[in-house]
Amino acid sequence: MSAGHDHGTVTTHRGRLAVAFAITATILVAEVIGALWTGSLALLVDAGHMLTDAAGLGMALVAASVALRPPTAERTWGFRRAEVLAAGAQAAVLLGVGIYAFVEGVRRLYEPHEVSSTGLLIFGIVGLAGNIASVLVLSSGRGANLNMRAAFLEVVNDALGSVAVIISAIVITTTGWVRIDAIAGMLIAALIVPRAVTILREAGHILLESTPKGLDLDDVRAHVLAVPHVQDVHDLHASTIATGLPVLTAHVVLDEECFTDGHAAEMLARLQDCVADHFEVSIEHSTFQLEPPGHADREHTAHA
Repeated sequence: MSAGHDHGTVTTHRGRLAVAFAITATILVAEVIGALWTGSLALLVDAGHMLTDAAGLGMALVAASVALRPPTAERTWGFRRAEVLAAGAQAAVLLGVGIYAFVEGVRRLYEPHEVSSTGLLIFGIVGLAGNIASVLVLSSGRGANLNMRAAFLEVVNDALGSVAVIISAIVITTTGWVRIDAIAGMLIAALIVPRAVTILREAGHILLESTPKGLDLDDVRAHVLAVPHVQDVHDLHASTIATGLPVLTAHVVLDEECFTDGHAAEMLARLQDCVADHFEVSIEHSTFQLEPPGHADREHTAHA
């Protein structure tokens, strides 16, 4: 027996993602030209970062579109999990860019390259202006889902990277110390890697169908067992389909009288209200199998 809910309201913010993608793609072209002109590692790394961000925002935009597709007989949850896959892919690529930037930065500390500080400053300012615009576009929707959070973190990292590029240009102009360019590139890498790891961990948590953060299944079990007429709870599982869509399933053993006096329907409603209202994570999509005493002997070994 299960709750008669739909799969939740899907909020994808496609318009915001489209604007951010257009801005990022424009900055990418400008920074590639700037990196070739100035010979700057910091600008090259930032351009590489922008390339992954443009690809990531593109994936996020596609994911936001397919997530709106309705469920089918083959995909009963529709494409809700597309936003998690897109976020994980963005983070994986971003992690690779961060590692490359750090390794190349170390090499350039020993073998410094000549850098055009004027061009570096110009393109750093252009990049920062575009990044700030993208941050403003995405900021209000950054908490909507993991896909939007990954996209927002990417443009914030871009903005910080542009600041590093500008500082590098100023230092080279005033002191002539070109190694600051390599240090700036490594700083950008240091900003990229931790955030990429965080997104990867969260995407993996969802894809492995781990218990939603903030939900203690021992507490859920104890609360369900406290409901009158409940004798036992087994095969209790909870996971997250996509951001904002936690689900729970359980087998609940009821008193025999619940099945003889028509009380089972009332018990089902009470159990659904129990998990929807009493925990930090509200489980609005719950599925309960109501069983009479002794029915568990007919089943395979319970999982939990």
